[in-house]
Amino acid sequence: MRTLHLSLLAACAVGGTLVTRARAQDQTVTVPAPSATTTTTAPTTTAPTATAPTAPTTMITMTREELEKLIDERIAAKAPPPNPTVGEGQKEVPSAPFGFGNFAWSPSNLGSSDRPLTWGPFTGEIRLDTVIHFDASNPKDHTISGSSEVFRSGELQVTQIGFGGDFLYKNVMARLMTQFGMYSQTTPRNDASPGQGQWNLADAYRYISEAYAGYHIPVLNGINIQAGIFMSYIGLWSYYNFDNWTYQPSYVSSNTPWFFNGMRVQIFPSDKLKIEPWLVNGWQSYGVFNQAPGVGAQISWKPVEWFSLVSNNYFGTDTLGVPDRKRIHTDDSVMFRLYRHKDNPVSQVAASLTVDAGCEFGDGNAALGVASTNCMNQYFLGFMSYVRTWFAHDRFAATIGGGAITNPGRYLVLVPPINGATAFSGVSANLPNDPAKYGQYAGLPAFPACPQGSPGCPSTSSDFNAWDMQITGDYMPNDFITFRLEFNHRAASIPYFAGSGGMTPCVNGVCSNQGPAGSWPGQNGQPTVAGLNNAGGPDLAFTEDRITLAMMMKF
Repeated sequence: MRTLHLSLLAACAVGGTLVTRARAQDQTVTVPAPSATTTTTAPTTTAPTATAPTAPTTMITMTREELEKLIDERIAAKAPPPNPTVGEGQKEVPSAPFGFGNFAWSPSNLGSSDRPLTWGPFTGEIRLDTVIHFDASNPKDHTISGSSEVFRSGELQVTQIGFGGDFLYKNVMARLMTQFGMYSQTTPRNDASPGQGQWNLADAYRYISEAYAGYHIPVLNGINIQAGIFMSYIGLWSYYNFDNWTYQPSYVSSNTPWFFNGMRVQIFPSDKLKIEPWLVNGWQSYGVFNQAPGVGAQISWKPVEWFSLVSNNYFGTDTLGVPDRKRIHTDDSVMFRLYRHKDNPVSQVAASLTVDAGCEFGDGNAALGVASTNCMNQYFLGFMSYVRTWFAHDRFAATIGGGAITNPGRYLVLVPPINGATAFSGVSANLPNDPAKYGQYAGLPAFPACPQGSPGCPSTSSDFNAWDMQITGDYMPNDFITFRLEFNHRAASIPYFAGSGGMTPCVNGVCSNQGPAGSWPGQNGQPTVAGLNNAGGPDLAFTEDRITLAMMMKF
């Protein structure tokens, strides 16, 4: 047996047995343990005397790995408990908010609590969302309309590539998350505020989904003061598809803000309640639409592990160039975990219900031809509800649900990307004059957005009613990756979704934008284009059916 030097040993007493730890090659270590009755006396010069017999020596044998594991466990047991919520020398705060339970079952919270990319005060995060969608209409320009999550048909695309993480040191905090991929183009186009003033805010922020700093105050159960770009969670679903029960949420989520740019204060009176007031630039906006900011608040209450309630409320002036028009909105969700038994074939069942209501009211802008409005002719009502069931130790899951909205004036309906249209440009193109296909909408403006009954905005083309449903199947071999198969059916009261002819001008078979965004060649004073294959206008449909295949990863 190799000699064990003291400089290479670690020792601890376990049950009266002396155990040694060798930092050497794998070997078996056999060590005698002192008897519990053995005593030690000082040496003397007198003749030796008889002593009572001692108990027999006990020998133990263990491998080096067993020895190291035992000592590591003893060392860990004596180590002081970590306090990851505050920095060195700071007052320790109570348990983390909502830390009393596991809420990974709830929408926008899917994924692992294990964070492998942790180094000191930094916890890293990497996200990758790859997907292919198949629209049954097979649009020739591969463009999908009416979604803030789904954008192209018949192509493999990367929805989001995100790098970043969270910093926390001595109560100073920060979070950064990038958004490369489709989100870097599709999210900024839904914000009209960059049309106000200089410096192109859409380009300044397009590659950032979250960027804020803050300070933690260790009072009550914690108070966080944060400023920058942060997620709103109006509409319940997360901006990141990996976190959600479905890839495509219903309209009350897809048509409400994913982010705010401003300041928030998160107040945790207990580990079961959060009160979060906001002061923000506007409704999912990089800048301020007029002169006043938006204000709002979220209340999140989780009294037990199987129940969660969230209420979001907002007030602002969010119509560009119409400062006297006010917007109010409430978004309220309740979530239940109905069943949990991880070892059964059906391991978990949960459900959610979200209800939204709001309106716009106030004077218009005569110079822009914008009429005044009130909560009777420009409002929003909607709901969505889902049920999700997990199987086989939560490695498989199925979700079914959907919702509906009504939004006269269309102030929250996503602008169809007709010929490159954005929230700022709007749509000036007309539908083709084809009564057999478009009925009463044939030849009318493709997407006017104005108060019902106002001048130049006939009631037949200012209302918007829509409903949808999703059926989703997930396979999650571990907590860091999800393979998703989803079917979506969506319908609207107006031609709104992509038709086979597409919503991009196609010249000699090549579909690309022509002229001003939202216009159409040969219409409303725009010059014609030789070789235009869809001269009548954008091809829109009343319904949409599509299949989604996605692979999403988060570390």
